[in-house]
Amino acid sequence: MKKIRSIWQRWFGFMLRYCRRFSDFLPLASVLSFILAVTGTLLSTFILKLPVFENMFDAVSKGDDNVRTFLWDYAAFIGIWVVILLVMCRKPNRPMFRLLVPKKNTLKHIALGVLLGFGSNSFCVLMSALMGDIKLYYAGVDDPWPLIAFIVFIFIQSGAEELMDRMYLQSKLRRRYKWPAVAIIANSLVFALMHRGNDGFTFVAGMQIFLVGLLFSLFVYWYDGLWIAMTYHAAWNFCQSVFFGLPNSGIVSSYSVFKLDAASAENGFFYNVDFGVEGSVGAVLLFVIEIAVIILLNREKPEKNDIWRQMDEQYEKNENISAEVLNENI
Repeated sequence: MKKIRSIWQRWFGFMLRYCRRFSDFLPLASVLSFILAVTGTLLSTFILKLPVFENMFDAVSKGDDNVRTFLWDYAAFIGIWVVILLVMCRKPNRPMFRLLVPKKNTLKHIALGVLLGFGSNSFCVLMSALMGDIKLYYAGVDDPWPLIAFIVFIFIQSGAEELMDRMYLQSKLRRRYKWPAVAIIANSLVFALMHRGNDGFTFVAGMQIFLVGLLFSLFVYWYDGLWIAMTYHAAWNFCQSVFFGLPNSGIVSSYSVFKLDAASAENGFFYNVDFGVEGSVGAVLLFVIEIAVIILLNREKPEKNDIWRQMDEQYEKNENISAEVLNENI
């Protein structure tokens, strides 16, 4: 087995790391991430039926079935947190926890993610309004508790997607492939494909979601910024869905601070009637610019936190020792 591994490393070593595992193979890792997402979603159906959640949903929604349904839809990602964290407890995956553990700059990363997410979405909404594609009116907030609940559960939903794609899948691919681009691009593509079933999904919407995944992956790569990705993602979704009342990946919340005059909404450069600002050419260009800025600012910098570097160096050392022993025996 060691000889076969040595031959494999000799032929494909230019792109493979020594610490790789079989499950890190790109197609298999992608399938595993999908299976974990499905498993987590199924687990949520049991978790959310616990009395503590049932009572909370009833108290917050106050008989409004639409609010209760949308809260449940976001909370349904809580099982993914449980499944991913359990998988990372396995010894081979434990280094992944380093991406999630709070550090001295975590509060700054959280603030930056909220600012970028809210600001980027607000820019797209503002441009849509200025171009006359949408009309919004202030609906107000009579009861703050649903607003607070949405903040919490939207973070659970967005955070779950980041744990699955940017922490689990990107880390597995980074463990196998020496080229960071493989992990960054592949997990972004999987992220986009997992939204394929959303209502109103188009090629432009898919491209925008792919670019979002690319941006978040670069945050993780250059800034060790999983918390930037999670809060950016949550702030974008909250701003779009609950603050402005627009479709979020094709889904419209019945509870929002502002309301959309849906009858007058039109497709435009920054807005898509079925998918919201996420399905627009303007949003695609916005994320192209943000990605370009990140690349220009960091193009000469190395990876911020290569969680597999020490392990890979140790495996390489052991591999070289084994090869020397093999040659001596020959």
